[in-house]
Amino acid sequence: MILQPHGGVLQDLVLRDAGIKQRLINEIASEGYKKYILTDRQLCDLELILNGGFSPLTGFLNEDDYNSVVNHMRLASVKNEEGRGLLWPIPITLDVDESFAKTVKVGEKLVLTDLRDDNSLALLTIESIYKPNKQLEAEKVFRGDPEHPAVKYLFNTAGDIYIGGSIQGLSFPKHYDYVEIRTNPTELREQFQKAGWNTGNHKTVAFQTRNPMHRAHRELTIRAAKDLGEDGHILIHPVVGLTKPGDIDHHTRVKVYKQILKKFPENLANLSLLPLAMRMGGDKEALWHALIRQNYGVDHFIVGRDHAGPGKNSQGVDFYGPYDAQDLLDSVKDELPITIVPFRMVTYLPEEDRYAPIDTIDLKTTKTANISGTELRQKLRDGSEIPEWFSYPEVVQILRSTNPPRKQQGFVIIFNNGKGLKQSDYISFGFQSVLNELNSNRRITKLVDNNDPFIINELVKAGSGVLVLSSNIDEITTTVGASNSVVVNVDEKEDKENHFNLNSNERDFSEFIATVIDYLRKQDFL
Repeated sequence: MILQPHGGVLQDLVLRDAGIKQRLINEIASEGYKKYILTDRQLCDLELILNGGFSPLTGFLNEDDYNSVVNHMRLASVKNEEGRGLLWPIPITLDVDESFAKTVKVGEKLVLTDLRDDNSLALLTIESIYKPNKQLEAEKVFRGDPEHPAVKYLFNTAGDIYIGGSIQGLSFPKHYDYVEIRTNPTELREQFQKAGWNTGNHKTVAFQTRNPMHRAHRELTIRAAKDLGEDGHILIHPVVGLTKPGDIDHHTRVKVYKQILKKFPENLANLSLLPLAMRMGGDKEALWHALIRQNYGVDHFIVGRDHAGPGKNSQGVDFYGPYDAQDLLDSVKDELPITIVPFRMVTYLPEEDRYAPIDTIDLKTTKTANISGTELRQKLRDGSEIPEWFSYPEVVQILRSTNPPRKQQGFVIIFNNGKGLKQSDYISFGFQSVLNELNSNRRITKLVDNNDPFIINELVKAGSGVLVLSSNIDEITTTVGASNSVVVNVDEKEDKENHFNLNSNERDFSEFIATVIDYLRKQDFL
C-alpha cells in the first residue's frame, strides 16, 4: 500500500479547487484584487504547496505556525494523533518588503502571479502580516553562521515582512522543459499504482540529488533497492528548482540523469523532477526532504553523509556534522511512516573491476580508487581523461559540453566602483586593450550601463571576457562563480586570491595590469 501523505491528506490545491476555478477567476477580475509577483524561490515554494508536495500546508505560514516551526520544528495548526504539532522543520513564508506590506490588510485577498508570464497561480487570503525575528530564524533553523547560503538569503534578499494565509489554487506554474518527467505527487502516486510499485511487497526508495550522477551513484541506489527485497524499486528524484549557488545547471544534470537511467535494469528505476528551492539546511532539510518524498508516495528515502549541507565556511569549518541528518531523523523515527535508508558509500576496486560498500572491505589490504568532486572539476577544467570506471562516456560527454577546458571558458573582471573613484573606469580601458591584444579567439566585452549578474553570467558561459564597473561584487561573483571572477578594488585590503587592490594615487596602471594578466595565465584563461 502506498504511504499516506504527511498529515493524512494530499493537499493538491489545484485539483481540490478545480470546480471553483472559473468563479475564482471571475472574482479576481471583478474585485480588482492586488497582485503580488513571486520571486524565484517563492514560485518554487508555491508550486509544492499547490501540488501537495508540502502537505499538510495549504498556504504560506501564518505567524503562529511560523513561530512554532522556528522554535519547535512543528506546526501549531495541524496536530498528530498524540495532539502534538505535526513535524515541519523549514518555515515556508511569503516575504515582502515593508512598502508592499503597508498596502495590504488582514482579511484581504492577494493574487499570486508568476514572474515569468504574469499568470495568476493562486488566491491567498491574508491571515497575518508580521515582522519575523530573522536572527532567531537564522540561529534556530540554520545554526546562525552568517556565511550559510540560507542565512545570507534571509538577510540580503528576503523581504522584512512575512504574509501568511491560506491559498486557493488556480494553476501550476507553466514549464516548457522535461514536461513528461515533471510529475507531481498525484501523478506519481498514480504511476506507482499502475506499475504495481508500492503495492503488496513492492517498495520504493527515493534518491535525492542536486549533482550529476556517476557509476558509484548507480551502484549505491541499486544496492539500496536490492536491500528492500526482490520487489524493490528506485525513484531518482533530483532537485531542479533552486540549489546551491555554483551548482551545475539543471538542464545539464537532467541530460545526465536520462543517460544514466538507461544503465539501470529494466523496470527498476524511475526518474521524476522535483521543483524544490533548497535551503541547504543540513539535518532539518533532510527531514523536510523525507516528508516531501512521503507526500510523493515513496516509502524509503536515502540519507547520506552531510545530507543537504552547503559544505564548509570560509574558515574551512563544516556547517553540519557528517551524521547530523541521520541523527535527527533517527530521533523522530517514531513519527515518520517513511523509512530512512542510511547512505552506504561505495568505492571502486580496480583489481576486481567492481564497486563495493566501503564498510565491507579492509582498506589496509584492498586497493581502492575514487575521484573526488574537486578532482573531477579539475579534469573537466584541463580536459584530461575521466576513466570509464568512474563515469559513463555518455555522461562525460554531456559534462564536457557544458564545462569546457579553462582556456575556452569565459571570465569577468569586476572593477569595484563602490567609492566612486575614477581609477576603476580609467583602468578598465587599459585592461580592454591588453586583453584584446592577447586574445584572438575570445571576445572581450566591456559593459557600460549594465551590471545585471544574469547577463554577465550568460556572456561568461559563452566564453567571453567581460569587464564591468559595479559595486555589486557578491551577487556577480556568486552568479558567475568565484573561480571565473576577478575583482579589482581601489584602496581596499582583500586577502582573497582573486581580489587585487589598486592604489588610488597610481597613475600608470601597466604594472598592475600585468599582475592581473599573470593571474589569468596561471588560471589557464590565457
